[in-house]
Amino acid sequence: MVVTIERDTKKFPYDIEIVERKGIGHPDSVIDGICEFSSKEISKFYLKEKGFILHHNLDKGLIVGGVADPVFGGGKIIQPPEIVVSGTASIIKNIDDMRKILHDQVIEYLDKNIRYFEKLNPEIEIKIHPGSNDLVKLYESFSNGQTPLANDTSFGVGFAPLTKLEKTVLEVENTLNMKFRKKNEFVGEDIKVMGVRDGNNTDITVAMAFVSEFIQNTNDYYEKKAKVKEFLEKNFSNVNFMINTADSGDNIYLTVSGVSWENGDDGQVGRGNRCNGLITPFRFMSLEAASGKNPVSHVGKIYNLFATQLSEKVQKHFDLKNVEIIMVSKIGKPIDEPFVGVKYFSDNKISEKELKEFVQEKINRNSFEELTEDIINGKINTF
Repeated sequence: MVVTIERDTKKFPYDIEIVERKGIGHPDSVIDGICEFSSKEISKFYLKEKGFILHHNLDKGLIVGGVADPVFGGGKIIQPPEIVVSGTASIIKNIDDMRKILHDQVIEYLDKNIRYFEKLNPEIEIKIHPGSNDLVKLYESFSNGQTPLANDTSFGVGFAPLTKLEKTVLEVENTLNMKFRKKNEFVGEDIKVMGVRDGNNTDITVAMAFVSEFIQNTNDYYEKKAKVKEFLEKNFSNVNFMINTADSGDNIYLTVSGVSWENGDDGQVGRGNRCNGLITPFRFMSLEAASGKNPVSHVGKIYNLFATQLSEKVQKHFDLKNVEIIMVSKIGKPIDEPFVGVKYFSDNKISEKELKEFVQEKINRNSFEELTEDIINGKINTF
């Protein structure tokens, strides 16, 4: 393992900052959620049937938007959206059984997370193919004590702590989707939040799908939209909020089901939030689609999650203003032997030798096993 430490001399946080979050009903988040849930559940299935997790990567997923006709007080879905889950899955019994398992998991996820899933009635297609027989033996060896070998040459990144804007963007979406929406039926799950900070000025734009069944007319829509803004301004100070900025007269953001993918908006795995739930172009970022990848040896998933956790531990232990960590693998090499780059910013002088030793101590086989277990048990989100 190679660990390189670099002190960042640039001012942090920067004068300009952009942060985005796509909520749980956004099509990119929905397909991320479906593929990740499928990976977790199929991992549990493998453990039950074989005693260890078999090779799989269900990280190729797509939502094709449908056609809808929302009208005040109701509306209908004219053409259902389509959902495609694609990738590799080690086959137990036969491939049709595996397709059925994954099909049922897609339905279970949507039923739990999209309130009007039945209105959408999406067409679901599972396109999987078996992996090599050699991979079955390889994953069995992992369960018997061998350190997993990276199944890709890739990298993962993490940083800590979150800036004020990053925290605010997360909290705005979570508050709207978890607190406000449950008391206001007109709010759909499809909520996107974009934050821009220019010096001390913060603007946050919210795109929020309204459910047509609970909107009586144009005036009612704008009154409810004002209610959303009032709620946000009451709960978040010193922020300029804008809601559904494309609205113009009768041209408003109305949906039958509360999600935009009912009517032409598509989604794809990996186009949305990174592992910390945010899209942060002013930070270290990986373009890996973490959701759906196997939680044992696919570094495109585990390194992003691990680097995020490790950044938080390093930041707290050394009381740093900012720390960014990148981990790079070589395909076929043990996952606990990455190249690690650590960039930190601190007002205080710290021992880089101690920092390096701290990082080295945290990267080991047991830590990755704990990470895998937490992923399967749903303790860690990938988006």
